[in-house]
Amino acid sequence: MPNLADSIERYLLYLLEKSLEDNIAIQRSSLADKFQCAPSQINYVLEKRFTVERGFLIRSRRGGGGHIMIAKVPAGPKQELLQEVIQQLDESIIQERAEAYLLRLAEAEVLTKREYVLLQSAMRRETLALSLPLRDAVRGKLLKAMLCALLGSLEEEE
Repeated sequence: MPNLADSIERYLLYLLEKSLEDNIAIQRSSLADKFQCAPSQINYVLEKRFTVERGFLIRSRRGGGGHIMIAKVPAGPKQELLQEVIQQLDESIIQERAEAYLLRLAEAEVLTKREYVLLQSAMRRETLALSLPLRDAVRGKLLKAMLCALLGSLEEEE
């Protein structure tokens, strides 16, 4: 049985999919009423599941009933998206952010299912059995190196 955060995420993704534009406007309180939860749970889903790394922009507007705008950033060509992700990478990266970037690339079909699974496996804390902050630094360097190699192979294909 899906948990509440999964249900809220699925609903918002459904609304985005049905939208004629790549964005939707929602009211946090109305959404909380629909799912019979606290508005803070809506905030949690927005902060953790609709991130820049996953290709979303969130804007909040106060007053006049206030609303939250969720926009899906179009992926563009594979090379451009890959370059954008590489530029956004920090020297050090936590596992959750790395996985969010990989999911975005997989959803945009920049990564094959096999590449996604392999890269995701390499990013896990169990794989990088090092102490912090070294583990996050190694993860950042590995991810950047692997994505740069992938970018190079995409450029060779053209």
